[in-house]
Amino acid sequence: MSLTEANTLKQVAVVMGSDSDLKTLQPAVEILDQFGIRNEVRILSAHRTPKEMMDFAQMAESNGYGVIIAGAGGAAHLPGMVASFTTLPVIGVPVKSKALSGIDSMYSILQMPSGIPVATVAIDGGLNAGLLATQILAINNIELKNKLKIYRSHLHDHVTEKDKSIKEMGSKKYLDKM
Repeated sequence: MSLTEANTLKQVAVVMGSDSDLKTLQPAVEILDQFGIRNEVRILSAHRTPKEMMDFAQMAESNGYGVIIAGAGGAAHLPGMVASFTTLPVIGVPVKSKALSGIDSMYSILQMPSGIPVATVAIDGGLNAGLLATQILAINNIELKNKLKIYRSHLHDHVTEKDKSIKEMGSKKYLDKM
């Protein structure tokens, strides 16, 4: 089996500490689906279900995952704890909290100790987490890489259409139309 064939078998795990985090992580699931990447969504708390979280992380690679997206709010230990039990890339998504607007979660995920990295996206950045996971899997997958190029091309076209409209309409009319 070639490296490309092996990579197409990989899937992405999307894990969260609480079902209240699903709203933040659903855009990751949707973009993975859009790119045809198999994914599985799990609720695994670093604090309330530590054994299940550990078992999941330790078995993730042998269970066919290539990347793990882990979202967490508050103390946000889930991404780092998952990363401590696997060598797979882990992407942390800080979830916006009521008390500190997600700043606490962001710092918890960003400040991993040396040797256990976690890639971190913006607060509530589920979409970018899904895109980053896609980019990681695309390193050795030409088909996925081409899909990403098309996606980026559509983003470009969308912005140039908006630029054309604002130049034609003027900012006041454009804003009123929004």
